[in-house]
Amino acid sequence: MVRKNRSRQLFKDYFEEWIELYKVGAVRDITLQKYYITLQRIGELAPELEIGQLDRRIYQTLLNDYALTHEKQTTMDFHHQLKGAILDAVDEGIIDKNPTRKIIIKGKEPRKKKQKFLNQFEVQALLKNLNLTEDINWDWFIFLVIKTGLRFSEALALTPNDFNFSNQQAIVDKTWNYKATKGGFQPTKNESSKRKIQLDWQTAMQFSQLIKNMDHDKPVFVNGRVFNSTINNRLKKLCIQANIPVITIHGLRHTHASLLLFAGVSIASVARRLGHSSMITTQETYLHIIQELENQDNDKIMRHLSTLI
Repeated sequence: MVRKNRSRQLFKDYFEEWIELYKVGAVRDITLQKYYITLQRIGELAPELEIGQLDRRIYQTLLNDYALTHEKQTTMDFHHQLKGAILDAVDEGIIDKNPTRKIIIKGKEPRKKKQKFLNQFEVQALLKNLNLTEDINWDWFIFLVIKTGLRFSEALALTPNDFNFSNQQAIVDKTWNYKATKGGFQPTKNESSKRKIQLDWQTAMQFSQLIKNMDHDKPVFVNGRVFNSTINNRLKKLCIQANIPVITIHGLRHTHASLLLFAGVSIASVARRLGHSSMITTQETYLHIIQELENQDNDKIMRHLSTLI
């Protein structure tokens, strides 16, 4: 009888309870926010839908309605979040059969993708346009991200204590919560994100001079509220000056990785340097570059084999 009554519960209410029970305190705030956005979309698309009414046809219709205004990958993310709650409802006996089986993911035509990374010549042009003064500024921030591939929040969290100049390393063990009004340190994205990044001697020497008189435990780059748009606008201006494609600060992380891959650095080493939880993440993110490198390797292999007579 209890299960029967549960089946009359609105799906949006069940999903909200499921978030509170399984996700609050278990996932990062930014991930939790995505679940609440999904909850909002359920309320907009199916406000009267009861959990017990879910079958394949109704679930597919829900996804199709969502896909009308979202790209395919976004619809897939929406589906994955709903699926977690729905499978639990099946396990609890609230739903008889899994309605998410064999569904079709649709989506509107994706927007033309902006360039995500710069090539070596474009990076050189960007570096020449940086205004690297004797004091820390956002150009130094851009410079450091190019050199290290740090995430935006990781670079913001760096303090003088996080630099080991004897070993030429930057130590990543926290991030900066730039989305909060007061800011503040917070944990890294995952355990794999905690790492020591080797610096080239020139970068190490430059930063040793820049931060030598700073408070050891305060962020090097943060002085008040920081907005992602501030640095991206500065980077856009620099890209235009250098006559190169405009990319974002996150695009510099992609740039760093692509330069290493094209230089022949192993995927495993790139994954560790970027703080990826596994090489699979690196492979999926930079698949197009890896495929291009494999094509170059195939050419090398054929040329080598053709000399064996």
